[in-house]
Parts: sequence; C-alpha cells; structure tokens
Amino acid sequence: MNGSFFFSALCMLLVSAASALASGFEPIPVYSIHPVSTNASADEELANGIVKRELFGMAKPASRPWRIAYIFPHLKDPYWVGCSYGILSEAKRLGISVEIFPAQGYDDLVGQLRIMDEAIAAKFDAIVLSPISMTANNESIARAKRHGIPVFELANDSTSGDLAVKVTTSLKGMGIEATNWVIRDAQKRGLKSIDIALLPGPKGAGWVEGEVAGTREAIRNSPIRVRILDIEYGDSDRIIQSRLAAEIIARHGKRLDYLIGCTGCAPAARLPLDEAKLKRKIRIVSYDLTGEIAGLIPDGEISAAADTRAVSQARVVTDAAVEYLQGAKLPKVLLIEIGLVDEENYRNYPFGTSIAPKDYFPQLSYSPR
Repeated sequence: MNGSFFFSALCMLLVSAASALASGFEPIPVYSIHPVSTNASADEELANGIVKRELFGMAKPASRPWRIAYIFPHLKDPYWVGCSYGILSEAKRLGISVEIFPAQGYDDLVGQLRIMDEAIAAKFDAIVLSPISMTANNESIARAKRHGIPVFELANDSTSGDLAVKVTTSLKGMGIEATNWVIRDAQKRGLKSIDIALLPGPKGAGWVEGEVAGTREAIRNSPIRVRILDIEYGDSDRIIQSRLAAEIIARHGKRLDYLIGCTGCAPAARLPLDEAKLKRKIRIVSYDLTGEIAGLIPDGEISAAADTRAVSQARVVTDAAVEYLQGAKLPKVLLIEIGLVDEENYRNYPFGTSIAPKDYFPQLSYSPR
C-alpha cells in the first residue's frame, strides 16, 4: 500500500474542505432527540427519548455579534484542535465573537470550574462547555442558567438537566463501532477468539465510560470470543499514555491481539509496540479520529478509527447556540452520526467533516470587525 499516495489524497481533501468553508458546510447527519427524562446521559436519551434522523443545515449569519465562551478540557491533542477549527470558521461566517478557554487536562476539574465561574462573571451571551466530568460540572451549569446564561454541551457528555442544547455523539457508539471493526477484522483473519486491551482515557469522563460500555456491548454480541485482558485509565497526555501502553504490553504482549485507545492513547502505543517488537502482531484501533490518526492508517500504523466528527460537532453547537439566542426552538439533544475509517474506505472518506486542515494553527478567539 502506497502510504505517500494516500497521505497526498488526504491533504487534497483537507484543502478542498478548507476552501468549502468560505461558503459554509454541507448538511450534517444528526439524531435529534426530545428526551423523556432529565439528568440523563446522551446514550440514555438516545435509548429512551423521541429520536429522529435529520440533516442539520447552516444557520444564517447572526443578527448581532453574540459573545460565546467555549470551555475545553485542554488543547493537548488534535481532537480539540479540530473543534477549535470548526468553532473559528463558523464564528467568521456567522459574524459572532468567540473565546476558547482550555483547562489544563482531565485532572484539572478545579481549573475548569474556575473558568466557568469567570465566564459567568464576564456575562457572555452563551457558554459552550465540554465537561470534564459526567456529574461534577452540573452545579456550575445550573448556576449559569440562574444567571440567565444558556449553556450548551460540546462533545463530552454530562447528566445535567440544565443544558439548553446538548451536541455530542453516542459515546457508547464509539466503543461499539471500534470494537465491531476489531471483531470483523479478526473474523477475516480466521481467528476464533481474540484478546484485547483498552486505553480509553481518563477515568470518570463521560466519553471514556461510553467507550468502555460500547466495547463491552459489542463483545456481548460478538460471534467470536473476545476477552478484555486489561484496561488502563489515564489523562490523554502522550507521555502518560505511552507509559500505560508499555505497562500493558509488558504484562500481556505475548497474548494480545488488539489494543483499542482514545485519540491521545492509540498513537501513544506505537513506540512501546515497536520497542517490544510486537508491531506486526498487535493491531491498534482508535475510538476516534484526528488528523494524526488519519495519517497513520494507510501504512497500518493504526488499523482503523471510529469517528465522532469533531469539526462537525463544533459547527453544529455554534450554529445551535446562535439560533437559540435568536429565539429558535431546538431539540434538547443533537447527536452527530458516527463514522468509521480504515484502509478500505480511506481514499473517499470525508475528512473535512472531522479534522482541521493540516496547516491550521489553533486560535483561541475571534471578533468580527
């Protein structure tokens, strides 16, 4: 397989996507949900709410330059860079002011809560939060609502019942898609049973719980035997994840067939596998997609990746916030449809819906002149 050819194809796709952004984006497949209960996760709302598959189209330019704050867990991996790109490109198209405030990582809940307090005090028109915790951010969301500031959720899930609109994906679906690919691949290889290990990310984060729950559900429905030998939780920092991967490989490397990891975790496993001379034996699969991971698929460094479409999520939440501020009635939950990319569909995959162009450098703010 000619990796350089496919990498060039990826670059051309991203350039085309960047050019298309001058005039907006194509309608984005979503599941709109009207929940039947409050204080539920996105997957619980998907299972129990009133669900409709729709296409989310672009909002019209804003009626005024609304000020919107975005609060991220961090900007340490390409996933959040993709979100930044989706936000900034939409802010320019819509004519709104945006500011992105990253915390220091998934171990910085105190920092994220402090940023939330500062955003409330600054009287932004709206806040878009990517919560570190499923529950620990809920009180701050309620406090913003009491101050008359609507809060929207991006990517990471929570159980808050005080959100104006929740924009994410089926977090369990991430685990199901990635693990089903592993099972199909094992069957193609003629394997009757496989051993896997997981590097899902920081314990307690909603998307991490979803990944693991989805993997377990896929295993329950698997036509072949799948055993989870190990799960190591930790911040998605590259050094931390490389160490965790090395520990898993030291304990289970001779038995392991697949390693499934988050966007910061899957690439970090490559060096430990190489050093253990197990690169050809153990296949790496990612729970989500970034530009880095996309570049590693053609040569088999990473075999496949589920895709929660970070850029699309950022576009949808930004447009939803503007429409909400201008009086539109919206579904309480918008789940972006998950994709899956591997070597087979790589050439025609719509990368521009998911990852930032190669030359994009993350910006933290934009104001229309």
